[in-house]
Amino acid sequence: MITDYKDKARKLHKLIAAAESIAIIGHTKPDGDCVGSMLGLYNYIVDNYKDKTVDVYAESFPASFKILSGARKIKHEPADMCYELAISTDAADTERHGKFAKVFSNAITTFTIDHHVSNTGFGDICCIDGDSSSACEVICELLDMEKVSKETAEALYLGIVHDTGVFKYSSCSPRTMELAGILIGKGARPNIVIDETFYKKSYKQNLLMARTVLESTLYADGKIIHGYISKQTFKQFKATPLDVEGIVEQLRLTEGVEVAIFVYQLTKKTFKFSLRSKNYVDVSIIATKFGGGGHVHAAGFEGEGVLDDLLGQVISLVEEQLK
Repeated sequence: MITDYKDKARKLHKLIAAAESIAIIGHTKPDGDCVGSMLGLYNYIVDNYKDKTVDVYAESFPASFKILSGARKIKHEPADMCYELAISTDAADTERHGKFAKVFSNAITTFTIDHHVSNTGFGDICCIDGDSSSACEVICELLDMEKVSKETAEALYLGIVHDTGVFKYSSCSPRTMELAGILIGKGARPNIVIDETFYKKSYKQNLLMARTVLESTLYADGKIIHGYISKQTFKQFKATPLDVEGIVEQLRLTEGVEVAIFVYQLTKKTFKFSLRSKNYVDVSIIATKFGGGGHVHAAGFEGEGVLDDLLGQVISLVEEQLK
C-alpha cells in the first residue's frame, strides 16, 4: 500500500487547478470500476473547479452505467488535441488505453491512478495502491470527501461495488466498507446501483448465460470450469461482448470449482479470456504470461491463435498452481 496519499492528493489538486484542459482516460472494454472512476473524477472536477474543459474518453460500455451523471458526455473517439493534463484511471499500462493512448501521451502533464498490482508505473506522477479494492477507492483517498457531490459519490460507489463483487471479494477491506458508507451518506443509492447495474440482466444476457453454463466443461476433478461463447452464438442471440457481464462470476460460483475460465471470440483467431479464482490460485500470474494482467483472483487477457491450444496452456498453468 502506498503511504503518501496526502502528497499525491496535493499534487493532483494543484495540477487540476492549474490546467485549463483536462482529459480523463480509462482502459479498453471499460467495466464498472473504470467507468465509475472516470465519471467520479469528472463530476468532482466539474463541481469544484469552474471554467475547465474536461473530456472523458472511453469505448462503449454497458447501457446500465448510463445512470451515472456525465455518462452521456463521454467521447468514444479520440480527439487530436493537446491537453494540459491527462489522467489515467484503472489502466495497468498504456496499451490498455487502446485508441486513446495518444490522448494521454500527447498531454503536457500526465497523472496515473490505479490499483492493479501489475502496474509498474507510467505517467509523470503515479498513485498506485495494489491493496485497494478498486481505482474508485484510490480516488476516494485523493479527493476532499467534504466536497463530494451525490453525482460523484454514486459513480465512485458503483466502481467499488463492481470491483468487489458487491463487497465479497478478498480485496474488500474495512476501509473499503468505511468509504462505501461515506459515499452512501453523500447520496449514492445502493439499491439502484447494485440492482440496476450489477444484478439486472436482459433476456439475451440470460440466454448467453444459460448457453455458456449448459455447454461448460469441468477439468482437474471439477476444480476448473471453462465456458465459451463464439461469434456465431453472439449472432444467434443478437448480442455483443457487452452482454457477457456476470457470466464468469456465475461459473466461478459452481460448487467445487477453484478457477473459472470464460472465453469469448473476438475475431476468427482472437479470443478474450476472463479468469476468476476463489481461494489460492493467482490468476494474475497466468494472465501476465499472455500479455494481460489483473488481480490475484480476477484477471484477463486477449489471446491470438488456435483456441484449443490457448485453452490448453491456461489449464496447464492453473493445474501447476493446483498441485
